[in-house]
Amino acid sequence: MALLKKHPAQQVEALPAFATLEAAVASFEANAGDFERQSHAAEQIATFDGGPLLLVRRLAEDPFVSKEMAVNIASILAKLDRKRAPIEAVMELLKVNNAYIRNLGISILQDYGDAIKYYIVKFLIGDDSDLRIFAINVLGDVNFAESREMLAELLEKETEINVAMTAVDYMAEIGEEGDIPLLESLKTRFADPYVAFAVDNAIRSIRG
Repeated sequence: MALLKKHPAQQVEALPAFATLEAAVASFEANAGDFERQSHAAEQIATFDGGPLLLVRRLAEDPFVSKEMAVNIASILAKLDRKRAPIEAVMELLKVNNAYIRNLGISILQDYGDAIKYYIVKFLIGDDSDLRIFAINVLGDVNFAESREMLAELLEKETEINVAMTAVDYMAEIGEEGDIPLLESLKTRFADPYVAFAVDNAIRSIRG
């Protein structure tokens, strides 16, 4: 019987703990292409004040972050305590041109759940119509239980046609029969052929 050759136990190199955010960031940058080391650095970055925000910026701005690493960063961000989560910065990911990063942003926000409500409401009641449209898009993509009610409340007072029509598009997907009178009222408020067309389409979708 052949004797099995015994191999010495492989030594596993311990990954370092970083004393500062700057050291963790330097390791992240120096180890591009080494998934294990870069993942370790990203996890360490998230533990420092300002680290989670920096990770979000990496997703938004760094063209050298691989898809695999982007998913890893998104996972790290999604697991953060909600008190430390850079929610508003994550919401900004939905504005980037890269569809893959936008979808990661949506995934992170879905994990944050009710914690994003404050930010949605803040944008919905603000004076900036672009931010109201943005908030509506977040509601449509994340789609938590109160999405329909929040859109209906916005439509009751909205005076900007582009904002209202964005909300109408989503109401076509999640609206209920009871929302139809509100949708019909938009035809009078805006008196625009485009509004009538969009509202009628939404009502048909709701009625099935």
